[in-house]
Amino acid sequence: MSKSKELFSEAKKYIPGGVNSPARAFKAVDNDPLFIERAKGSFIYDADGKEYIDYVGSWGPMILGHNHPAVVEGLQQQLLKGSSFGAPTKLETTLAEMVVAGVSSVDKVRMVNSGTEATMSALRLARGYTGRTKIIKMEGCYHGHGDSLLVEAGSGITTLGIAGSAGVPAKLAEETIVVAYNDISALEEVFKEYSQEIAAVILEPVTGNMGVVTPNAGYLESLRNLTKEYGALLIFDEVMTGFRLAYGGAQELYNIEPDLTTFGKIIGGGLPVGAYGGKEKIMDYIAPEGPVYQAGTLSGNPLAMVAGINTLKLLKEEDTYDNLEEKGQLLEDGILKNIKKVDVHAVFSRLGSMFTLFFNSSEVTDYQSAKSSNTKAFSIYFNKMLEEGIYLPPSQFEANFISLSHGKDEIQTTIEANYKALLEVKKQVEF
Repeated sequence: MSKSKELFSEAKKYIPGGVNSPARAFKAVDNDPLFIERAKGSFIYDADGKEYIDYVGSWGPMILGHNHPAVVEGLQQQLLKGSSFGAPTKLETTLAEMVVAGVSSVDKVRMVNSGTEATMSALRLARGYTGRTKIIKMEGCYHGHGDSLLVEAGSGITTLGIAGSAGVPAKLAEETIVVAYNDISALEEVFKEYSQEIAAVILEPVTGNMGVVTPNAGYLESLRNLTKEYGALLIFDEVMTGFRLAYGGAQELYNIEPDLTTFGKIIGGGLPVGAYGGKEKIMDYIAPEGPVYQAGTLSGNPLAMVAGINTLKLLKEEDTYDNLEEKGQLLEDGILKNIKKVDVHAVFSRLGSMFTLFFNSSEVTDYQSAKSSNTKAFSIYFNKMLEEGIYLPPSQFEANFISLSHGKDEIQTTIEANYKALLEVKKQVEF
């Protein structure tokens, strides 16, 4: 028995399901999770010492690669000074200033401890600022496990949300309206029906939580115009995409300015962090300046701030995003050749350093088309890639991440493993 299996068996005695986040459980791929001992650059190493090329990157923040010397050195220096004070530090202002300078829609930013906390807080702020209660979210977009957002769509094109988890009150879920991503006509219908009740629309401008799905031409522009017309706020969840797709996030790529933006992952350099920011007149509604209360003892903790500052400094270097795009294109070209050669039903979706391989015969544009992907094929593919030393997110419906530390050799090794894995899928699955 591997050490990971032994550790998982032990963990299940003390931790629900043996994991502290369901995504780590490997249930969707009919396997047990690997327990990781260490990481360096683009590689991670499991409890048995086996090496894997990593495309999870701690679910996105490791854009520099694991254990980057500048981040490690900064953390070591800060640890000697202290890890948390529960009081303001200059580091918080420094990182906030960097976020404001990098994202044109943000005048002020409030640091929190996770992406979930950021989105929960942004919604409270939107409701407090507008005096309205209803939220529109897109089917398949995940914004953390807050009650207002952990909802599923009912039947029909536009629908009030139903509770997507035990413990979410039905009345609260009904304050969230769920529509399909990339469907502007559905949004128009909702706004006509609930025009004076909608506080905000929240979405991932480029999705990562149903796999990588990009917005149709004109979709984000139409959404921006609708929210302005009806006096609702537009919230971009850039927890994954912020400082990854571009220094200014997806909103820089698409030239759209939301009213509020949520951040996470990268701005903490791999440490627990989140943030939400926007225009001054909205952000000044937050306590102690305004009536919307939100607080956190560990918010802006020095370790996360140092890691974030050192990460963003390195990302500002001129060729960062060209470098990531070059690697992404190299990987895409190789995998597309493999798909054609093996003749398997698969679609490679990528933007910059985020990608997903969908086992689907047609383009994925929303949650329903994503759900039509062949999850059995993905499970076979995932386990064969793992056997070949490639560590991927253990779900068909997740983004994969390329880091600056992935070299051409690692990309080529991944392409070769992909070919073997696609052959295995072809052998076992009848499309």
